[in-house]
Formats: sequence, C-alpha cells, structure tokens
Amino acid sequence: MAEVLEFRVPAASGQTLLVWGLEAAPGLEHSLFAAFSKFGPLYSVRARRNAAVAGPGYYAVLKFYSCRDACRAQRACNGQRLFQKSPLKVCVCTKQKAFQMPVLALNSNKCQELANHYLGFNGWSSRIITLQNVSGFDNENEEMGKTLQKQSLKYLCAVEVTIPNHGVRSRGVGLAEANVENGEDPLEFVTATRRVQKLAAGKALSSAFQKILLVVLDNGKVAVDYNCTEKEPTDSLTEEELKGLIQVN
Repeated sequence: MAEVLEFRVPAASGQTLLVWGLEAAPGLEHSLFAAFSKFGPLYSVRARRNAAVAGPGYYAVLKFYSCRDACRAQRACNGQRLFQKSPLKVCVCTKQKAFQMPVLALNSNKCQELANHYLGFNGWSSRIITLQNVSGFDNENEEMGKTLQKQSLKYLCAVEVTIPNHGVRSRGVGLAEANVENGEDPLEFVTATRRVQKLAAGKALSSAFQKILLVVLDNGKVAVDYNCTEKEPTDSLTEEELKGLIQVN
C-alpha cells in the first residue's frame, strides 16, 4: 500500500513514537536519533525528564514523517536495549482529538532534508525567479505632534522547484520583513538586508514544496505528484508575467 507524504510538520498519531525507560546519559537525544533514524527520516527528537511521581529516568517523543517508518521502528525497538543497559519501551502515540495541533508547513531546511532523502541530492533543483525590494517606511508612533519613523525592510521572493525525473514543477512566493533601528549604519543595513532576503527565499521555497506530494510505494520507490488543490495563479504565469504581478502588488 502506498503512503502519501506532504511537506508539512508531522501531526498524525501514527507518526509519533513515545519512548520511555530511558536512562540519564550525555547526548541522549543524539543516541535516540542515531538509533531510530535507521528506519526513516525523523522530524524531531525530544527527550524530557520523568515527572516526580514516575520515578527517575527520561522519556522521549519522536516524530517521523512516515507512519510506516514509525511502525517499523516501534516493532524493532520495543523491548530492546539499543544504546543502554535496560530495555526500552516504545509505543505508537494515541492522541485525543482535543489535543490535535493545526498542520503547519515545514520550514525550508526541513523541506530540503525530506526532498534529499526521498529524491536524492540530484533529484530536484530550485531557482529564484525574482527577489524584489518592496520596502517602505512605517509610522511607529506619534509623540508631541511628531511622527517617528523606522525603516522597514521588505523583500518578496518567487522560487521554482523542479523535479525533472517526474515532470513536476512548482512555484512559491514568500514575503519577509524586518525593521532597521539605525538605517544610517551601513553594516547594520547590509546585515539586515541579507537576513531578510534569505528569509524571503526560504519562505518561497517552503511555499513551493507545499504543492508537492511524495508517494512512497511498498517496494521503496517514490512517485511524485502535484497537489492540484493547492494550485495558485503563479504556477501558470510566465516569468515576466509573474515579475509584473509582484511589481503591481
């Protein structure tokens, strides 16, 4: 049976493992990551000290992107010692509906990690179509009849992600903003500009990945599909039309 993965923060109960019976040790989260990442890419590993009523020791919450990977890890690791003297207890989490969190988009770094794992480093590419300065000045407040102004840096970026082996192309747009306290300081201005440009490009890359679906087959092969429900006008425009639309907006 195929499993569909999205470039979103894992939120399903089947993607989350609870590990307890952990002994205190330096680098505990690193040891957990090394042991469980063998079964598939992990979104996060969080180790916490037990509550006082539970006795000494630690527990951990691990989030996989794939329910299938989480299930395999649970079956293989439950009751095993792995990296410590006593055996671990591992179970798939069950969540009450009231505690379900909204589904969030992966940040650009996590998107790239997931794409590299399933598609390979050379299996996809991205490029910046346009990166435009849409900055202005914002009025912060008024005191004694005088308007104080603080320079606001804003950059809008459009990125295209291409997966050539599957004939998939997706575009995303991202906007980033930051205030420059001292616009007369060249170093501060340049540093802030680079930071905002990088943030805008990262948001655009994440946006482009949101419309891509990874279909993981039982044999481990991966197909890629374009999520038509997420289609935006930016995907059907030419580059010149897209740049023009951004300038108008």
